[in-house]
Amino acid sequence: MKMNLPNKLTILRVLLVPVYCVLYLYGLKIPALIVFALASFTDLLDGKIARSTHQVTDFGKFMDPLADKLLVGSAMICFVQDGAVAAWVVVILIGREFVISGFRLVAATKGIVIAADIWGKIKTVVQMAAIVALLLPIEAQWFYILCQVLVYASVALTLISVGNYILSNPGVLRESEDK
Repeated sequence: MKMNLPNKLTILRVLLVPVYCVLYLYGLKIPALIVFALASFTDLLDGKIARSTHQVTDFGKFMDPLADKLLVGSAMICFVQDGAVAAWVVVILIGREFVISGFRLVAATKGIVIAADIWGKIKTVVQMAAIVALLLPIEAQWFYILCQVLVYASVALTLISVGNYILSNPGVLRESEDK
C-alpha cells in the first residue's frame, strides 16, 4: 500500500508518542514539549491536507483518531506518575475513548457511521492545550490555576462529548425487534 502524506504524518505522530514518553519520564520536559507540540501539529496538518487534496483514506479515518488517543493518553498517563494530574482525571479521559470506540463499533454493525463532532474536536484541542501548559516551566500561582482550569475543562468537555455522542445517536443502543 502506498502511503500518502496525511497518512505519513499520522504514522509520524504515533512514532513520536514513545519519544515523548521517554523524554518526559527522564525529566526532559522542554524537549518533551517540543515533541508533543510537533506531534499535535501533525494532527492539524494531516487532516487539512487530506481534506484539501482529497486524500482521505480508510486508513487515515481509522489511524488519525487512534494516534490522537495514543498521544493524549500517553501524555496524561506520564503526568500521573509525578502527580501533575490525578489518576481519576486520566481514567475519565481514557474511559471516554473506550466508550466512544465501543459505541462506534456497535453503530457500525447497524450500518450507522458516527463522525467526529465539534465537542470531540474541542475536547481534543483543550486536552492538548492542557498538556502543553503542564509541560511549560512556569512556576507562578496564576499559571498553576490556569493549568488546573484547562485540566478540569478537559474533563468537562470529555463528559459533554460522550454524552452528546450517545444522545445524538439514540438508535445505536436500541435493541432490534427481530430477536
